[in-house]
Amino acid sequence: MAGPSLSTEVYILSKAPLKEAFQPSVAYSAEHGTLRVLQRIPRKPTPTHIGLDLFDHVALMLDAGSAGTWFVKEVRLLHRHSGIGQNYRRLQHASAFTAIIARNPVPEESRDAVAGLIATALGAFATTDRPDIVGFKSLYCFARDEGYPLKQQWFPTLPRDDRSAVATLLNQPVNEQTVAPALVTHLHHHMEDYLRAHTDIFVD
Repeated sequence: MAGPSLSTEVYILSKAPLKEAFQPSVAYSAEHGTLRVLQRIPRKPTPTHIGLDLFDHVALMLDAGSAGTWFVKEVRLLHRHSGIGQNYRRLQHASAFTAIIARNPVPEESRDAVAGLIATALGAFATTDRPDIVGFKSLYCFARDEGYPLKQQWFPTLPRDDRSAVATLLNQPVNEQTVAPALVTHLHHHMEDYLRAHTDIFVD
């Protein structure tokens, strides 16, 4: 007897090494949250095959597998964020952000908001010259929207100059910012340390 099927739009958050004839990926759906999917890779390229790429926004038809996995039956590409892969720093920061989403279960009531955040973040990563700032803002928004009081608990622990830099990073458009990359990295690591110590978010 055939298992259940599922039709949904997803973002591809991460990909694992090939497993036999299948490509494992972690996808995110606004309706269903995080999904672990397996796509069969044909032995020979075919014109109809659409391989799932990192950061793709796709519509999938899925068949249920075992242990909570889903097999990809049909793929319709909605948008490919090709600009991210054209720059190593964009790829580095975008991958770090989507990996955090991939490893953290999202409550049902937050799924729509997280899907919106992923869409906004990937669109920004694909075009920005400051992916470090996009990554910082995206992680902050994810933690804040999950209900953690960064503004009330983390922000006040920072030195005054760091607080000023955080306010700039969060409130000004990315393309208008001049905060030094080293400072963005320092603040990002500081925020990650807070999340590890004071929240249930799996940073790494």
